[in-house]
Amino acid sequence: MAKLVSKVYGDALFEAAMERDMLSPVYEEVQSLQTILMENADLVQFLNHPQIIKEEKLKVVENIFKGRASDDLMGFLETVIEKGRQKELPKILDYFVNRVKEYKKIGIVTVISAVELSAEQKAHTEAKLLETTAFVSLEVTYSVDPAILGGLVIRIGDRVVDSSIRTRLGEIRSWRDPGGSGTGNSSPAAEIILNSYVMKWKRKKVQTSNEFKTRRDQLGHQRADRKIFDEAGSL
Repeated sequence: MAKLVSKVYGDALFEAAMERDMLSPVYEEVQSLQTILMENADLVQFLNHPQIIKEEKLKVVENIFKGRASDDLMGFLETVIEKGRQKELPKILDYFVNRVKEYKKIGIVTVISAVELSAEQKAHTEAKLLETTAFVSLEVTYSVDPAILGGLVIRIGDRVVDSSIRTRLGEIRSWRDPGGSGTGNSSPAAEIILNSYVMKWKRKKVQTSNEFKTRRDQLGHQRADRKIFDEAGSL
């Protein structure tokens, strides 16, 4: 029922704002109203109090918002209070905001990484998301969770793109022991993936070892040259 109420009132506000070509201003006003309600628990409690008559609630709302809010938003608030739907107001506002974002193709994205991403990495991630989605702009929230080990977990609405190392390792374990028997029998696919990881690790190890040896040899030559110069200087 609450969802139906939020949809009915949210759609009504959206359509009224569209008809008057006031969608963007009303959208900004609604976001400000959400902040006001979140930061003023006393006001919310007053509006929801069952023993306070509607006339008193309307008078307070008028004193607070008249001259500061558009006629569209004022009319909306008055209707909500007159119909006794003020308890559903936060959900109505949420529905309206989400519908505007959908209309404007604003993507709501959460990105989880194992370590803090640099500004360059964030910009690259957002650019890739804009390239691969129909969104025109993004509202991205970044968070850090070391438990994912590496990679990214990206949530877009109710969709999740999980490229974390933790999930990849979990998939490999399930392929190695698909029945959960603990026998450790590997499927061909699992062996291919495991061998791929092992080979990459070995190549990296060999590369690092070679770089170390090269650097060590360079330092050895430098020390030998320095000794020759020192001996020459003593002559």
